[in-house]
Amino acid sequence: MKLITGLGNPGRKYDQTKHNTGFMALDHYLEKNGLTLDKNKFEGLWTKQKINGEDVIFLEPQTFMNDSGKSIAQVANFFKIKPEDILVIHDDMDMPIGKIRIRANGKSGGHNGIKSIMACLGTNNFNRLKIGIRHPENESVVSWVLSPFNNDQQKLMDAAFETNENVINDFIKGKNAQYLMNQYN
Repeated sequence: MKLITGLGNPGRKYDQTKHNTGFMALDHYLEKNGLTLDKNKFEGLWTKQKINGEDVIFLEPQTFMNDSGKSIAQVANFFKIKPEDILVIHDDMDMPIGKIRIRANGKSGGHNGIKSIMACLGTNNFNRLKIGIRHPENESVVSWVLSPFNNDQQKLMDAAFETNENVINDFIKGKNAQYLMNQYN
């Protein structure tokens, strides 16, 4: 069984903000594949689907970014999903807008959602699909991550979301992190 989760903040106030890149990427995948998050449990919106013979749970934690790990750990524990079968999609300020990078494990890079997941799972051995939103140039980090993409930035993100669809499909097919890194980084 696989768990694919996008990180973000719940509510209309945060809907299209940079910090919700994980939600947007997962929403893109779900929409393209005719799926919806039809359950509300484990402090998150989720659905369980059978794809290519594999049980897959798609999850958007509703705990706010800094507590994302609570929801993810509840799902992982309930369904007995191993950390290496989890793919977390999230924003990354250390990369240019729209650039993607896959990691099999590692540190949080200062991302509070990833810190929460590491604390709640008790490991850093889960997969990350990071999408660049770059550092702000002339504004605070908080106002940057809580603002929407402009039109040019959104075009870069839309292209990233298309690539992410391929990453997610390969992850579901059982391709390991090394394959995904070689293919997409």
